[in-house]
Amino acid sequence: MHYARPYAETMTEASPTAPLGAATVHGTSLDGVDVFRGIRYAEPPVGERRWRDPLPAEDGAGPVDATRFGPVAPQLTNPALNLGPDAVQDEDCLFLNVWRPAGVDGQRPVMVWVHGGAYTFGSSSQPMYDARRLVTDGDVVVVTVNYRIGALGFLDLSSFSTPERRFDGNLALKDILLSLRWVQAHIAGFGGDPDRVTVFGESAGGGLVTTLLATPSADGLFSRAIAESSPATSMYGTARSRQVAEQFLREAGTDAASVRDLSISDIVRAGMAVYSAVPTEAPGTLAFAPIVDGDLVPEAPVTVLKSGRGLPVPLMIGTNRDEASFFRYMKSPLMPVTRADIERMFADMRAENPDVQLPARDDVLAGYEGVRQRLLGLGIARDIAFRLPSLWIAEGHSAAAPVWLYRFDHATRSLDLIGLGATHGAELPYVWGNFSTARKDPTFWLGGRRTAERISARVRTRWTAFAHGRAPDAADAPPWPPYEPAARETLVIETEDRVAADLDAALRAGWGDDVLAFP
Repeated sequence: MHYARPYAETMTEASPTAPLGAATVHGTSLDGVDVFRGIRYAEPPVGERRWRDPLPAEDGAGPVDATRFGPVAPQLTNPALNLGPDAVQDEDCLFLNVWRPAGVDGQRPVMVWVHGGAYTFGSSSQPMYDARRLVTDGDVVVVTVNYRIGALGFLDLSSFSTPERRFDGNLALKDILLSLRWVQAHIAGFGGDPDRVTVFGESAGGGLVTTLLATPSADGLFSRAIAESSPATSMYGTARSRQVAEQFLREAGTDAASVRDLSISDIVRAGMAVYSAVPTEAPGTLAFAPIVDGDLVPEAPVTVLKSGRGLPVPLMIGTNRDEASFFRYMKSPLMPVTRADIERMFADMRAENPDVQLPARDDVLAGYEGVRQRLLGLGIARDIAFRLPSLWIAEGHSAAAPVWLYRFDHATRSLDLIGLGATHGAELPYVWGNFSTARKDPTFWLGGRRTAERISARVRTRWTAFAHGRAPDAADAPPWPPYEPAARETLVIETEDRVAADLDAALRAGWGDDVLAFP
């Protein structure tokens, strides 16, 4: 079943095709790229299947129309997020899309994209994730995946299960695992190589990627990984997930026996209320994220990865220079950017971790010497949420497999002037090669598009070279050496890329090298 129709295209005899079991999938061709949209990979997670593990889609026969995106996971409409032309929300949302070079012969490396959106927003149909430039420039097959988000994907009601009424947890992570199994089973028919699968994602998608690296059952489902701005430490155990579930039930005005009777609109409303309340009550925490359940996710991923015990696949990981400015600009409750919230977070960390040696406040502040007071909170929030976890992971995982660490620093003059800079998500149009042409987009008001296009070409070359199994290097740019604990070399992506040794020395000195158990 398909709901969104982004292009005036239909299935015809001349449509590109691919086998899918006994069925034949019919897509469309655009600019030398074959596109197959809205392929179901899981049975509808509706009715009694709500808050249950995903089931693989049953094999069909005959022609399958893959000319339209599947529906978007239910969410509150966000003016900052374009979900795609005529996007329709529906709980039956477990679809994926495949982009390949037209007339592909042989098998190309595969890149599987996990979208971001604070575990609560986003979809695979966002125009940003149109994969034509990645496919043509990088000679790869790209798969973009929908998964359950918000309360439908991350609410853990498993502790309320009874023999008659079952709930499962970590549903969004299980959706991604199932989509990767679909790739292993079917991508060869689309011209992809199941032995060369790179899973990549940004923000919440990056958090899911780093979680996969610490998930034993993900072994063999991918051979490389890219984590962009992963909030890797924003994961909690079953006690906190139970508290969030209780808070959701109170907000929804129901109990576990009747929760499946809620309408989608009521689930989204209650989920958004909890989404906003939790980080307001406890700065630095999230309501919805993967759960360290002791089973699918045996330990906190950052602990596993820092100790070099993650799946031994090469990893590219990094963050943006000004991650936190987006959250202040959007007045988001997710990050503690004010001095008061930062102080509360420090107090909570010490109260909840009395036996853990946490860094002294003055030592931390010494790492921000020279930073203006009004920007201090942004710097601390950025580093706690994104930079420090990425450094810990790079350090530890480099003992298990090669790691490449980056920081994306480029911003146009316009974005610097309005205080956004190289903010959270700023690298996305450079990775995908899709810059907005909207009149209200301030990115290029003061110029800089040609420079951005050059940087984007280098970024796409590096990302796709990595997917091919090569070093992530680009012509007319310095080679990007793997991260080694001795030199700690980092690629700084700017108008001209550069490699910096121990770029984060002051940060590490202030915070220390121990994983902090954030509240």
